Amino acid sequence: MNLKKEINKEEIETLIPHRKPFLLIDKLTDIVPMISATGVMNIKKTDFFFNGHFPGQPVMPGVLIVEAFGQSAAALTAYSLDPAIVKNKLVYLMTVNNARFRNPVMPECELKLKVEAIRSKGKVWKYKGVAMVNDKVMADSEWMATIVDRKD
Repeated sequence: MNLKKEINKEEIETLIPHRKPFLLIDKLTDIVPMISATGVMNIKKTDFFFNGHFPGQPVMPGVLIVEAFGQSAAALTAYSLDPAIVKNKLVYLMTVNNARFRNPVMPECELKLKVEAIRSKGKVWKYKGVAMVNDKVMADSEWMATIVDRKD
């Protein structure tokens, strides 16, 4: 398998089922298969969640930072595995531990979500991540996810 170090949004859409407006990451960079990657999200004042969180003082909801961590990790995992293994599969979030929100994420910025696969056992994976803007830590977390059969 000849894997690239960076994939774009269209390539991410071939790996995970999320779509606009809920596909949060714009690209995946610094890919080290099965180990780590960086999800990149371009935060704009026109993003759907800023309409109500909070008018006049837009702040990205922490739960969406956790979701972006999960999407980055799912894309890394799906990209790293044999396509035959991940065909007709989904990656579901199982747990979120030690999520800390250190600084508010506000538009206009580039949010970098550095994710690392800590371990895997069968279909269950454990990850950790750090979200940064301009090298400043905005949030960090650990979480677990599982790969399951897609039921259409």
